[in-house]
Amino acid sequence: MNESLQLRGVQRTYRSEGGALPVLRGVDLTLQAGEIVALVAPSGTGKSTLLHLAGLLEKPDGGQVLVAGRDAGALSDGERTAIRRDSIGFVYQFHHLLGEFTAVENVVLPQMIAGKDRRAAEARALTLLTAFGLQARARHLPGKLSGGEQQRVAIARALANAPKVLLADEPTGNLDVGTASLVFEELLQTVRTHGVAALIATHNPDLAARMDRTVTLHEGRIVEY
Repeated sequence: MNESLQLRGVQRTYRSEGGALPVLRGVDLTLQAGEIVALVAPSGTGKSTLLHLAGLLEKPDGGQVLVAGRDAGALSDGERTAIRRDSIGFVYQFHHLLGEFTAVENVVLPQMIAGKDRRAAEARALTLLTAFGLQARARHLPGKLSGGEQQRVAIARALANAPKVLLADEPTGNLDVGTASLVFEELLQTVRTHGVAALIATHNPDLAARMDRTVTLHEGRIVEY
């Protein structure tokens, strides 16, 4: 199978005046293309740290992070930035849309930063927004959209550059139960359709049960349910 994301013996320790605080003590995790994995763990166990390391936003103190077979530790800062831009999509609990741009423009922008032609970028943005049921809302500013619609736009934006890996941190945490379920189902269908490997942190056991498998963090290591 095609391994989109691999963490091998990943370690991360934070240091302060109070001393060293080991958070990750040797994390091993592999995600295949098209696989959706739930990360369910109590607050303070290192979920966000793990997502930051997997997304190349931080560097581990030890171990390896491989994206599509490339060892990020062997790459320059510029190469790591290019992988984040082209191969990794991020979805957060809050949508973080740019308020002065329409829904379609928010999805166009990351593509243009990656060098895509404006017309082609807009065509893909409209295709993604349509997949999330937002074709009639594409020209609206975020302030005119509901919370669920805003999060759909954020997910479309994360998928805009056809990433190999999608990392999501409580992507439906700010939505009501009904809206969260609908948005999450659309997310699952789109990720599976495009063969993206997804790691989704959630506290919602019902959402976790709809994914392919569930892992947790215990004493700084990954444990599979």
